[in-house]
Amino acid sequence: MTKIPLRRFTARVLPIDEQDRVLLLHGFDPAQPEKRFWFTIGGAVEEGETLQDAAARELYEEVGIRAEIDRFTGPHATGLIEFTWSQYAFTQDQSFFAIRVGADAAVSFDHMEQIEKDTTTAYRWWTVAELDGTEQIVYPEDLGAIMRKIIAGEESA
Repeated sequence: MTKIPLRRFTARVLPIDEQDRVLLLHGFDPAQPEKRFWFTIGGAVEEGETLQDAAARELYEEVGIRAEIDRFTGPHATGLIEFTWSQYAFTQDQSFFAIRVGADAAVSFDHMEQIEKDTTTAYRWWTVAELDGTEQIVYPEDLGAIMRKIIAGEESA
C-alpha cells in the first residue's frame, strides 16, 4: 500500500521533573500495533504558531500540563527524520524543547485527539540511566545524550 506523503515541522517536548526524569509516552503505530515504543510529547506546528507555541499546546493536549512559552528552553536538539505511521509517510523537521515541571504535574490524556487516545497506552518518567540501559524502543534513539546535555546546562542547539 502506498503511503500518503506528509511534510511537517514539529515541536517535541521534554518535560523534566525535579529528579531529572523525562516524561515519555508509550504507544504504537495503528498499521503495526504489535510494535510498541516510547516517544516524546509533541506534534506539528499549526498555522501562525511558533515552535514554542506548538510546544506549549502539545504539552497540554497530550498530557494535560499547562505552561507558558517563556518556560521552555531550547531547542536542545534538531533534526530531520523520515518515518511511516498509519497511512502516512512523514518527512519531519523536529526541534526538542525542555521544560521543568514540579512533582505536582498531573498527567492526563483527556485533551488528546481520538487517534492519540487510541494509540497511546501509557506514560512513564525515565532517568537517563534507564534510557541508556533499556532494551525497549525509545524515540529519538539519542534521547539519553540529549537529556545529559540539558541536565548539565549546556547551551541549546
